[in-house]
Amino acid sequence: MAATAVPKEPKPSPAAKPALAEVIGSPPTIIRPMKIRFTKMQGAGNDFVVLDETRGRLGLTPAHYRLLADRHFGVGADQILTVRPSPGEGIDFEYVIHNADGGEVEQCGNGARCFARYVHDKGLTAKDTIRVQTLAGVIAPRLTPDGRVTVDMGRPVFDAALVPFDATGLTPVAQGSGQKWPLALAGYAQDASILIAVVSMGNPHAVQLVPDVDTAPVAQTGPLIESHPRFPKRVNAGYLQIVDRSHVRLRVFERGAGETLACGTGACAAVAAGIRLGLLDAQVDVQTRGGLLTIAWSGQEADSVFMTGPATSVFEGQIELPDTP
Repeated sequence: MAATAVPKEPKPSPAAKPALAEVIGSPPTIIRPMKIRFTKMQGAGNDFVVLDETRGRLGLTPAHYRLLADRHFGVGADQILTVRPSPGEGIDFEYVIHNADGGEVEQCGNGARCFARYVHDKGLTAKDTIRVQTLAGVIAPRLTPDGRVTVDMGRPVFDAALVPFDATGLTPVAQGSGQKWPLALAGYAQDASILIAVVSMGNPHAVQLVPDVDTAPVAQTGPLIESHPRFPKRVNAGYLQIVDRSHVRLRVFERGAGETLACGTGACAAVAAGIRLGLLDAQVDVQTRGGLLTIAWSGQEADSVFMTGPATSVFEGQIELPDTP
């Protein structure tokens, strides 16, 4: 019997072949990690990751700052502080601050002390007093013989519009040479209203008097005050307990960070408000949950507020960050 030829299957043309990506999916994006060095520091328990950009920018994104601040996946910090070269004549360094949420902010007092300690300890300057440019203006931290750092924090601002605070339709309550503003907290305790003193220390603060900081509803009302629509740039919420005319206790719910163990600008704002309200003397010890700060202010709006407190290096390290986290 003659063999019968079996026709061969026609070969698919090259155009008919499925692309490799269709078979196995699109190739993964290659993320090239970068390694950066950092120093972990703290001032009265307010903790920071400090980065040196004096030799060049690291090119970090808000997502990178969030990762660095993350206490589970990163280093862990309330703020990220960056040291940059002098931006102009008469200035030693530029000081850049990012909150734990990745947003850049104007000022951080505890951070300013750590900044001064860092540049001195790293040999970036031999000066005991430096002039530093921030988003809020120039500050002048000074290392003191007892190992603490004193910072000229600039003048407090009480003009509501400049804090900024929208006081439209509100009537303030006068006290001493200052005033307190009513603030309704929608959704809390049947829309409760509190009285706050509004102050800017280069960043906005809302300070309220409380009988006891230990029982103050910081976790409940802090977020409501921070994001209140009357504060267009959000606000740091301070809870101030007067112990006596030279001693207070303070808790602060910081915008973009939540409650911290200490807030330097918050301590300055609280004492300045207390002095204006006639409750405090010109020098006050502020007990925070993280340590003691000393705040001095003459009570004259043309004069600066001075803050003195600790600044300590905790450890140094290196962390690998993805190009695009």
